[in-house]
Amino acid sequence: MKSNNIIIKTSLLFSLLFFAEVVNAQAGMTGGMSNWILIGLGILVLLILLFVGDSLLKLEAKSIGADEAGENYSILPNTGELFGSGVSVNAPAQKVHVLKQGHDINLEGKATDSTVHNVQARTFSIKPTDFIGLQPIPKVTVAVGETVKAGDVIFYDKKLPDIKFCSPVSGEVLEVKRGAKRSIAEIIILADIEQSYREYEPLNLNQASRDELKTFLAESGVWPMIKQRPYQILADLEATPRDIFISTFDTAPLAPDSNVIVKGREEAFQAGLDVLGKLTDGKVYLGIDAASNPSGAFTNALNVDKHYFKGKHPAGNVGVQIHHIKPINAGDVVWTLGVQEVISIGSLFTAGKFDAERVIVLAGAELEEPKYIRTKIGASIGNFLAENIVEVEDGEALSLRVLSGDVLTGSDIGSNGHLGFFDDQITVLQEGAYNEMFGWLLPLAPRPSVSRTFPGFLMPSLEYRADTNTHGEKRAFVVTGQYEKVLPMDIYVQHLMKSILVNDYERMEGLGLYELAEEDVAICEFVCTSKQPLQSILREGLDMMREQG
Repeated sequence: MKSNNIIIKTSLLFSLLFFAEVVNAQAGMTGGMSNWILIGLGILVLLILLFVGDSLLKLEAKSIGADEAGENYSILPNTGELFGSGVSVNAPAQKVHVLKQGHDINLEGKATDSTVHNVQARTFSIKPTDFIGLQPIPKVTVAVGETVKAGDVIFYDKKLPDIKFCSPVSGEVLEVKRGAKRSIAEIIILADIEQSYREYEPLNLNQASRDELKTFLAESGVWPMIKQRPYQILADLEATPRDIFISTFDTAPLAPDSNVIVKGREEAFQAGLDVLGKLTDGKVYLGIDAASNPSGAFTNALNVDKHYFKGKHPAGNVGVQIHHIKPINAGDVVWTLGVQEVISIGSLFTAGKFDAERVIVLAGAELEEPKYIRTKIGASIGNFLAENIVEVEDGEALSLRVLSGDVLTGSDIGSNGHLGFFDDQITVLQEGAYNEMFGWLLPLAPRPSVSRTFPGFLMPSLEYRADTNTHGEKRAFVVTGQYEKVLPMDIYVQHLMKSILVNDYERMEGLGLYELAEEDVAICEFVCTSKQPLQSILREGLDMMREQG
């Protein structure tokens, strides 16, 4: 088909050139106004031939499925063929996805030094609220004052007793915090200076059955690291996923570099991929950054199907990658993981222990030194931020917000809170509790925005010192078309959100609810003129649909 495509393109182009010569010769034989009429008619015929020929080529390619290979079936070359695609890795054309929609939010406070610092955290916690799908009051298996090893079970869901949630460190159970209606908010553990681990005898991957493997992962505490879509919930132990997807890069603002994370852990990462391959009848897909120089741990990974993505945020979101590789349909179940979760699963087999180690990034313009830190799941961040926060500026005390996660999806944990189970980033930024006089009319201060009212679009590499001010209040939910410009998915987000608000289950399903998680619409929430809480609305719709079964 490829050679036929080239022949067709060449033939049509020669035909057009010949026709142009005929028109030009005919025009030369006449004079005055008739010349221009003939030239105009010739140009019009040429354009019609180009359009019709181009459409026929594309229809033919689509009818036989050839366009899915990523080749340009058009008479005219695309910009990638003329100037190069900007892809920095050597990858098959059909495995490269160049995403046109998206928006990068360039903020000050990036960690530019890849050195990973070892800073000791005093306490660690596990929060049942980090796992969607659990009961609000799980069964706690430890008491305050009791000592535990890293990997010891500390709680489980009464409806899912086979899935155990384990301590990331050894130490003393310091507190069991309760929230509303006696729910368990978090279990806090005071870490030992010298860590001790619960040891495991790893299974033989070549001999163990899939059920034996699942039981081992559930008992050892790594199963909660696997998320399931639709609904972005804890993976079902009884399910067999259609496929498993792993994104090896993050395009969110100030996100950590996965090359730093995986450095020195390549063996465990590959071991994790091998384990995951035993859990599905389909494939393990790896989403790789095509615009940078990804680690060999990703590009040389074995037993996976590698796909390369180039584009602005949210190109690094696993949901966007699923959409472009193999979308989720009704009845499908897929599992997703991050790089560090894969490493933890692999370490269970290479080291025989529950490995909760995490490399996280401290980021934000309000930090003296943004940097990488090696710690464990659920670490208290007080020591990380000590003497590293800019608390006073121009003689005035700053009011700051500390997030576990990025500025689009992170949660406020305060300066002494604990890292979220799935988070690998701590972001510090100023509170935005102020009003701007005629701010909507006089855009005086530079700020990250997709609006061309601000001249920042002329300087795409300009970094901003952002705060939490939303520059407006919630207002009428009007159609703007903004979401489609920043979300590289074939989904009408605004129509979906409105169908959720009116509880229209059929439209929710038809408009692509199953493909989305909160992180996917976070960029839409950022650009939303109506200031709608899209992530909260989406979670409401996902929960409603899940309850309906």
